[in-house]
Amino acid sequence: MRVKGIAVYLLISFGVVWPYLFVARLGLGWSLVNPLVQLPVAFAPAIGAFVVRKWVTREGFATAGLRWRAPGKLWAGAWLAPLGASLMMLACAWVAGWWRLDLGPVGGLAFLLVIQFVLIPVYFGEEFGWTSFLWPRLVPGRPRLSLLVTGLIWAVWHYPLAFLGYAEFDNRLLALPLWTVMFLLFEVLLGWLYARSGSVWVTSLAHSGNNVVMSMITEELLGDLTSLQVLLCTDLGLAVICLPLLRSGVFARVPADDRDGLLERSTAQP
Repeated sequence: MRVKGIAVYLLISFGVVWPYLFVARLGLGWSLVNPLVQLPVAFAPAIGAFVVRKWVTREGFATAGLRWRAPGKLWAGAWLAPLGASLMMLACAWVAGWWRLDLGPVGGLAFLLVIQFVLIPVYFGEEFGWTSFLWPRLVPGRPRLSLLVTGLIWAVWHYPLAFLGYAEFDNRLLALPLWTVMFLLFEVLLGWLYARSGSVWVTSLAHSGNNVVMSMITEELLGDLTSLQVLLCTDLGLAVICLPLLRSGVFARVPADDRDGLLERSTAQP
């Protein structure tokens, strides 16, 4: 039943999003920033997870991470981690000589840090699917491996954006692997936050920060760099924040049938 649930989830997530993106962009000529494109795409993983939980595995939603209550330090970490990764990214660009220290263009940062909270429901769509549903089930008993495979699948799910003009790369052959690494690293942060908090809302806040705060800093401060330079700095910045988390006790091996225990035990460990 677990394998069937994963298969149905992936079929819905990919089967809805990939055709819809190509039809919307190439068939209808819509911009990919159009809410009529972005919202269905954003919520397709959540729809897939809902369908599986409700009608395929019939497991319900008790372990879906829908609780809001979580330690304040985890909310703060989810809020500020993307900003911290952005600062590491800028440091890498500065050390490489690709960027001159100038923070003037990010005057609206405080506003975006507020908007990050407002957009939590939007990014819930992906987090309810990838982190809350897929990660704990993909490779039972091996949370770290499952996390990395989830990040890989999540990255591939985004690939059409690289061919439809939304994510513009100088050299796709070189950029796609670096882009993929970015998703893997960020999924480590999301998985750690979810394991510690048991709340998909906490991970949605971090996801919002990545797409809002980190993206704005990249565009405003590193706009003169090539896409490969930006991706390399982004990966290095995320690695500084995320790789140490892989050694955390929250990813300790658990029995294959102890999915709930993973979260219960993780929240009790440092």
